[in-house]
Amino acid sequence: MSILKDRFPMIRDREAVIDEINRNTNLKFTFDSWTADQQNRFLDYCTGERGLKICYDPFFKEIFNVEYDKSRLNDLLSSIMGERVEIISVLPNEGARISSESNLILTDILVRLENGSLVNVEIQKIGYTFPGSRASCYSADLLLREYKRKRDKDGKKFNYSNIMPVYTIVIFEESPAELRAAKDYYIHKSKTIFDSGVKVSLLQNFIFISLDNFKDILQNRIKAIRNGSENKTLSGEELLHSRLEEWLMFLSVDEPELIEVLLRYRPYFSDIYADIYEMCLNTERLMNMYSELLSELDRNTVVYMIDELKAEIDNQKAEIDSQKAEIDSQRAEINSQKAEIDSQRTEIDRLKTLLKNIQ
Repeated sequence: MSILKDRFPMIRDREAVIDEINRNTNLKFTFDSWTADQQNRFLDYCTGERGLKICYDPFFKEIFNVEYDKSRLNDLLSSIMGERVEIISVLPNEGARISSESNLILTDILVRLENGSLVNVEIQKIGYTFPGSRASCYSADLLLREYKRKRDKDGKKFNYSNIMPVYTIVIFEESPAELRAAKDYYIHKSKTIFDSGVKVSLLQNFIFISLDNFKDILQNRIKAIRNGSENKTLSGEELLHSRLEEWLMFLSVDEPELIEVLLRYRPYFSDIYADIYEMCLNTERLMNMYSELLSELDRNTVVYMIDELKAEIDNQKAEIDSQKAEIDSQRAEINSQKAEIDSQRTEIDRLKTLLKNIQ
């Protein structure tokens, strides 16, 4: 039995969940369509044996639904941005950018802050699919959107200085190699500087968060705290060093023991987990959300595999082109040497003829 059941009595045991599924034809049909691993993960979520994958879109947007409670997303963004912010609305992502470039996006949300700034929060499963150039394009997309909005609203009174900054926040489940290499850091904030030292306020801001780096740091702290004593009780005071780390722990860990540490240290998260396990009581709805998640991951995995194969083909083509260029270079060298030999042979023949005439 999960240790979380003592804290959240509504959590059901495995037999109860399976019994409900077996008694409903539609639920059983859906459940049987999953792999054994997918079935076990779903049952783990329902029974508290494993924490819900908070970062995944249907779950994230349910938990951080601003129509229900703005304070959660406000607090998360404030912790990430390092200043108190207030969300006034969630906006649709206009155009086909996100839908056509959804390689392993776990969630994507665009909000406007009280000061007028736009913040795009995107959670990526694999950092390979989100290089810096792509982040720059996303930021440019946001900035252009704001420029058009202000220009249309202000008309002849439009002034570039009235455009508010835009923020692109990318949370990586698996970081790009560049971020992964900075193993002592889990948050990276951009800062544009000029070599002359002049200070100019630019409008595009980037914040990258490495959940994998954070989890490694967390595990290293746990080892240091226990120091060979596996039964030593973990405390949030020792384990967590900031409000941001509390949120990152909430987003990234699914071990009941660590969830319990977070709940003891910061009861604020108890209401969120209570909502999660209330949501788990609605088996049909949770199964629909989980099925939606699996379908999206399947689609994105296929896209990712295609991208990888295309990259591999491009690399092989580049290698072939390089080898061909090398062969062409060697052939040119051989032809040059052959021409030199022919020239020397001609010179020998000329000298032989000259010698013969002398004799």
